[in-house]
Amino acid sequence: MGYRWPADTVFTRQVLTVEDRDCSVCGRRLHVCDHRLHHLFTFGGPVEIVCKLAHCPAADCPARASTLSPLAETQRTLPRWVIGWDVFCWLGHRRFARHWSVPQLRAELRDGYAIALSEDAVADYLRLYQTMVAARHQDAALLAETYRAIPDLVLTIDGLQPEKGHETLYVVHALRSKRVWFAEALLSSGAEEVRRLVAQAKQWAEQLGKPVALWMSDKQDAFRKAVAAEFPGVPHRYCQNHFLRDVAAEVLEADSHAKVQMRSKVRGLRAVERQALADVRAAAPPAPAAPAAAAHVPATAPAAATGAAVPATAPAAVTAAVVLDYCAAVRGILNDDQGGPLQPPGLRMAEALTEVRASLQRNLDAKKGGARTSN
Repeated sequence: MGYRWPADTVFTRQVLTVEDRDCSVCGRRLHVCDHRLHHLFTFGGPVEIVCKLAHCPAADCPARASTLSPLAETQRTLPRWVIGWDVFCWLGHRRFARHWSVPQLRAELRDGYAIALSEDAVADYLRLYQTMVAARHQDAALLAETYRAIPDLVLTIDGLQPEKGHETLYVVHALRSKRVWFAEALLSSGAEEVRRLVAQAKQWAEQLGKPVALWMSDKQDAFRKAVAAEFPGVPHRYCQNHFLRDVAAEVLEADSHAKVQMRSKVRGLRAVERQALADVRAAAPPAPAAPAAAAHVPATAPAAATGAAVPATAPAAVTAAVVLDYCAAVRGILNDDQGGPLQPPGLRMAEALTEVRASLQRNLDAKKGGARTSN
């Protein structure tokens, strides 16, 4: 990645040499033939790495054409990078562990560490970080260590389509280790394409040396055929979440219809808010007088005479504020669509609206009794 450094940048120089001093073919002493400069940002400040390049001095040696560079350079950064490993790991941790945005990362680097990177450069480094993490998760030795204490495997496969007409992302997940094995976007959800993913999962299981005790999915035809072909005799269970959603489909449909009916009955909310806002404005104190006119008012004049702001304590303003609070609560209830088969949003909406109605009734009863407090 190219970077134009300011002319007044002060670098800390580090000189690196090739670790092997002798030629691996003829055994002659290697000769330093060139130098390569590598400038990069670190949290300790800008660094200039001077890499001494070397090759065999013998003209008849087959290894003369190969120029060697110091391996220690990769312990500080990678070729063509302008940041060190410390900054690279900081970016990945803040982005994926703390969910910082790219502009937030860029601003923190600039303001806190005097590291000026463009948003494109930050995004490119984050993509490289994701690639490295994915490669590490697929490392055979690390996988074997992770599954050492797990006797068998329970695998799941499911597809997620972001929008209609887009590719479907199929994910294979190991439940016992709570680890995503791999994911791939497929243009087609045909049996052959899905079977290829299931076959890849079989290869992973064989590589780990662990038996597959169970498969779970929503039992689409492609899933059933692929699992039956690649894992004969292995049970294939219906996913509990999908099963519950399918069983509750009619309930959720009725719940959605109930929500529409309840929304149709709660009418005129905006008109009530307008009236309450008008009452608040009407009860507001008059604007303060001009400074020139206030100069002729005696110092002992009351606040009302000077035109100073007087807190609005009129009953109409207090009532209007309470009404606005109720309107905000009702609007939030009507816009709440969260929930699932075990907590239908329509049922939750009915319960919340019933609580609001009971609260309003308590206020009305208190007003009839002469009370001035609201619930």
